[in-house]
Amino acid sequence: MKQLKRILGVVLLALIVTSCQTDVIVQDDYVQTTPPPLSLNQVLNSYELWYVDINETIGYGETPFLQIAFTVSFRNGVLYANNNLVGIGSQGNGFGIAIGYYDAYNRILDTDHDIDGFDTFDVYQIDYNTIELYNPYTDTSYFLNGSQRATFDYDYVFYDNIHYFLQEYEAWEKTFTSNYGALNAFDDENYLQFLAGGNDVTFRSSQDVANTPPNSLYWDFTGVYGVGDVVGNRYLKTLTLDYDYFDNEFFELDVKNDQTIELFHADSGTLYRFKGRGYIQYLKEGTTINTTKTSGDKKRKQRTIKKENARNSTRN
Repeated sequence: MKQLKRILGVVLLALIVTSCQTDVIVQDDYVQTTPPPLSLNQVLNSYELWYVDINETIGYGETPFLQIAFTVSFRNGVLYANNNLVGIGSQGNGFGIAIGYYDAYNRILDTDHDIDGFDTFDVYQIDYNTIELYNPYTDTSYFLNGSQRATFDYDYVFYDNIHYFLQEYEAWEKTFTSNYGALNAFDDENYLQFLAGGNDVTFRSSQDVANTPPNSLYWDFTGVYGVGDVVGNRYLKTLTLDYDYFDNEFFELDVKNDQTIELFHADSGTLYRFKGRGYIQYLKEGTTINTTKTSGDKKRKQRTIKKENARNSTRN
């Protein structure tokens, strides 16, 4: 009986040593453990938000839901995205809205978007907080930077993509004109609209009376616009409206909240306030809610923001 116990003990010890060989490395006089590699699910869940760095995209194809998303999140099989700048940081507790489902295995990510349907990606970990999603069907790679909600710079994303914010309302209605500043032609403009599509440079203006529903507005003029950064002030932007029949109108653009902007007309010294009417919630390319304008071409694009110095002007 003792001999049998001894034999069983040796066999058991051999099994234990064998099972530990893949996890323990004996080096000199200390034992070094080697942690197993993270699974893809663990990598995706290691950060609450993944910022889609659209300017780093490689390839000529497109995956629609990634093309319009500012962030995506992977939560227990449900795919979330921040597609809008209005409400970013608060909508869905910072995650945005649910847009579909996903499955992660080996190094493959399968997604099933509520409208766009199925996509599959090869996933590569670039560094500690960057992953590459490669779509073999479009031969295109998207690069995502991971962050936690508590430390994610929502303000940076908002102001770095301010031209998309202007597109998220059917119209901007003038609600205030300062009693200071010289008379100028822009005083007659009561509505502005910034169209999504093409190269994101088309605007329209209307002189219709206050409280006109967005879908009843008559647009008097269609032109091009540009948004620029102000050197040394990340929160102040410039807005140039090209009215070809009487020259450009240049403004300092200040966002007061998710529905209100102020335009300071540098040449006349007049301050205008506009309020967004008809919020557009984007779920996918080509689909909007409560809208009369198409978002068929609404997508984030690789672009370079023009940097300018603020005009020398004093606001009263």
